[in-house]
Amino acid sequence: MYLAIIIVFVIGYLAIALEHNININKTATALLLGVICWTLLVFGSNTIFPNLESIESLHFISESLLEQVGEISQILFFLLGAMTIVELMDAHEGFGLITDKIKIKKKSHLLIALSFITFFLSAALDNLTTAIVMAAVLRKMIKDKNDLWIFASMMIIAANAGGAWSPIGDVTTIMLWIGGQITAGNIVTAIFIPSLVSTLIPLAILSFNLKGDVVIIDDEIDTVQIKSDVTTFEKTIVFTTGVAALLFVPIFKTVTHLPPFMGILFGLGVMWILTEVLHMKKSEDHKRSLSISAILTRIDTPSILFFLGILLAVAALQVGGHLLQLSQVLDSNFDSVYVVNLLIGLLSSIIDNVPMVAGAMGMYTLEAYPPDSMFWELLAYCAGTGGSILIIGSAAGVAIMGIFKIDFIWYLKKISIVAILGYLAGIGMYVLLN
Repeated sequence: MYLAIIIVFVIGYLAIALEHNININKTATALLLGVICWTLLVFGSNTIFPNLESIESLHFISESLLEQVGEISQILFFLLGAMTIVELMDAHEGFGLITDKIKIKKKSHLLIALSFITFFLSAALDNLTTAIVMAAVLRKMIKDKNDLWIFASMMIIAANAGGAWSPIGDVTTIMLWIGGQITAGNIVTAIFIPSLVSTLIPLAILSFNLKGDVVIIDDEIDTVQIKSDVTTFEKTIVFTTGVAALLFVPIFKTVTHLPPFMGILFGLGVMWILTEVLHMKKSEDHKRSLSISAILTRIDTPSILFFLGILLAVAALQVGGHLLQLSQVLDSNFDSVYVVNLLIGLLSSIIDNVPMVAGAMGMYTLEAYPPDSMFWELLAYCAGTGGSILIIGSAAGVAIMGIFKIDFIWYLKKISIVAILGYLAGIGMYVLLN
């Protein structure tokens, strides 16, 4: 059964990676993978835990499952709260406060401006949401397909890099932050410059090759419609409160020492009351479209269930001792935190970075690497930015790929090399700083 769990895990991963080829949603695969791995743990408990009696091993597995679900639920509740707040801001056209100011026509200058907006917006929100928001911006600005793909690809790199240096910018940094491997203040100061370098290198190369001007499309009909639905005051106050609620989470955790999901739920409660008051006197139809009750139906629930399934599967490997053995192999063959994290980052471009980080968290204890040690800092950087090397290597990349129908081979030829250069340059900068 010990080997069977590994085989099932590998098959499940291949099915997730080849989601578009086999036409089976990765969420369904992940959920099955998580349940099957834990089921195999139960059936193989006598061989996997030879030092325990049958009843003791089953009790141990049950207790471990409840403990792992408790840790996973913190991440899921955080994601649910954050995604709801961002969707609420989007429903009130709050992001228009940023996009309406962009009037640059030169392609290279526009790429630079949008990349910096994406880089910092991703740190404040998250890379997936930021990628989706910037995709909506690009659709209104760029007609040429090749230019559109280049811009969108650079948004992937900038969003992933921006999320890597923020405790709330990426699912993996959220996991490390909640797990106690990193602290909010330290990850910002330690990873900001390497993340910036990993963005600047590809940006310099891509912007140098962009020539000419781009026609910015102004959709007057949409603008009139937006103004009739949401007032400027409502747009401003919802956007400002939403950003403040997200930025307040690290402060809440520092002051109260409660998990981050409690802070995000507090912010969600404030936003809920705010929007109820704002639309109190409006018609039911108008109120319904802008209420959190309606927003919750737009949340990407499959993504949340995907994280649940994949994290359950990784947790099964952790409880079964598979990750401990993997850590021993890495330690015996690669006696360097730089090499180990470099490999994790490269693997993150092939498969999702969430299980990679979850695996590393299971492999290495806080006794081996204390909070804010070089290993955890570099892991946050490598897992976050390594996913940009291939378009399927990050949630932001998969979202952009779906929105613009970007070809995998095109990205591999045009973007992957510059993404690798940025990734390696960021690691080099981290080494120099330390």
